[in-house]
Amino acid sequence: MEQLITHPLNFYGILIESVSIIFSWKKIFAEITVATIFPLSLLSLCHAHISELLLSIILHNQNPSLNNPNYAFLSEETAFRLFNAAYIIFFLALSLVSTSAVVDAVARVYTANELRFSEVMGVVLKVWKRVMATFLWSWILVITYNMAASALIFPWISDGIIAFGVYAIGFVYISIVWHLASVVSVLEEDCGTDAMIKSCGLVRGRMVISGAVFFFLNLCFVWIEVVFQRYVVVGEMVWRRIGCGILCLLVLCGFTLLGLVAQTVVYFVCKLYHGEIIIIPNSNDPNHHKVDFGDYAPFRSNELDQC
Repeated sequence: MEQLITHPLNFYGILIESVSIIFSWKKIFAEITVATIFPLSLLSLCHAHISELLLSIILHNQNPSLNNPNYAFLSEETAFRLFNAAYIIFFLALSLVSTSAVVDAVARVYTANELRFSEVMGVVLKVWKRVMATFLWSWILVITYNMAASALIFPWISDGIIAFGVYAIGFVYISIVWHLASVVSVLEEDCGTDAMIKSCGLVRGRMVISGAVFFFLNLCFVWIEVVFQRYVVVGEMVWRRIGCGILCLLVLCGFTLLGLVAQTVVYFVCKLYHGEIIIIPNSNDPNHHKVDFGDYAPFRSNELDQC
């Protein structure tokens, strides 16, 4: 069964199409979620909670009035750094697996290939080096941007709202580039800076619609983080903290899956906008499967140019 698009590919159309793909293929996406996205979301929320506890202990022991020995502070600080290093490694690994699996699954939906969990997960072994290279370069880009923003945006713009607006515009653009670059790394041969350069080219002409989708998703993730921090990390009632924690975990799983599917749909929209051939190097064809636009006919909405 080939997935059909029945909505205009504007902001709402992309989100509706993403939700439609998930519910049309519930079994495969449920398996991917349980295997990769659930542990990724749990790891993310646990990191926020444990980091808060470790920081509070470190700050407490830094209080000179307590006359704590220096070795205790150094031991806790070392534990905090080791914890964060381990978190980054596991987060990177789970992000790599979940991204590769979801992107390949969505590609198989549009090429009418079989959706088997073992086949989809097998893609990870073929593309993990490319995706990891892209992830690392994306993190370097984000770190560089934040350092540049701290030096050039916030010190020189006195109005905090304007400064944050300028920063947010740049961050959303970087978010678009790194997410589409991740899709490029799975479905094409490019990786690292080459994938990011190709991503910049793909988003040209579809900047507004892509920016709206990723801005909405980023807002959802920020909202989940704020709710978790307010009602779980620093909450008081035990049962409310447990209930809210479970709710945040489930919502985070859902939006993470939606985000991964949506970024793949945005990739296809951009490819078709530029009239490019889409290459799926992970199909059963050892010579690679070149997917012409006939295979993606459902994307050809008469209202595409109105997006």
